[in-house]
Amino acid sequence: MRIIFMGTPDFAVPALKKLKELGHDIVGVYSQPPRPAGRGHKTRLSAVHAFAKEHNLAIFTPPNFKAEEDIKNFKNLKADIAIVAAYGLILPKSILKSPKYGCLNIHASLLPRWRGAAPIQRAILAGDKKTGICIMQMEEGLDTGPIILKKEIAIDRQETASSLHDKLSNLGANTIAEVLELYNNGNIPKVATQVGEAIYAHMLTKQEGEIIWELDTAEEIERKIRAFSPWPSAWCFYNNGKKRLKILAVEIIKTKDKQKPATILDKNLTIACKIDAIKILKLQPEGKKPMTGQDFFNGSHCKILEILS
Repeated sequence: MRIIFMGTPDFAVPALKKLKELGHDIVGVYSQPPRPAGRGHKTRLSAVHAFAKEHNLAIFTPPNFKAEEDIKNFKNLKADIAIVAAYGLILPKSILKSPKYGCLNIHASLLPRWRGAAPIQRAILAGDKKTGICIMQMEEGLDTGPIILKKEIAIDRQETASSLHDKLSNLGANTIAEVLELYNNGNIPKVATQVGEAIYAHMLTKQEGEIIWELDTAEEIERKIRAFSPWPSAWCFYNNGKKRLKILAVEIIKTKDKQKPATILDKNLTIACKIDAIKILKLQPEGKKPMTGQDFFNGSHCKILEILS
């Protein structure tokens, strides 16, 4: 089969690598255009673009598919199927219908739960016990297409967005390989309409990472820390609101005595929350290296029963 692969970030690379290793005819790789990144704002290739370049695959980086020339170039590849994984662009009907078997999307959730841009983080943030990969026949709607194959995995109690990302990335690669094997053997898979309540995984913002001690329970804060690792991270203010404190790891502490939220309860930097408390195991003060909560308490001259703010 002639395959077009469409993806941009690290999440998509294992799938592209898997397809190449299996000997599929990858006639073109689409990725978002190189953009300035990092402190030096140097132009950087996406992870998929870099992989394609390293392996001498034809790469295309249109900013969108509004130009007729870009649509023509896509159709001229005469693909049997297009595989899409975190591409980051909306595909028009002319693209979706161009390959013989259409476009298949590798989506990191159990659709229709967590359609959209940030399904991995939203699943952890919501306290979901499981997630997975869906291979979906793409339609014009956002992650609304019928499901070809679904694989579930448990979300471990200590799972971070980073670790779950890697698990789902590899699961996605293996699952799309399984689906393409069906096509290769002439067994065009049946599709199933998505069943259940549709919930959208909206794009993350930096502001969402702020810990509001008066509003957030210990369990909600602990999930936020894992869901927003490594980006945008969970954080709070200190030094009278002048600096930010990035919270990297915590332990939930059940408490019977009610203290005002944000109160420092002991030298281990246990902080009272709306419900219960969290012991901060690891943090990173603004402009400094990561350290333990106890080291921060000792070095910043905190006091027990002081309000962290």
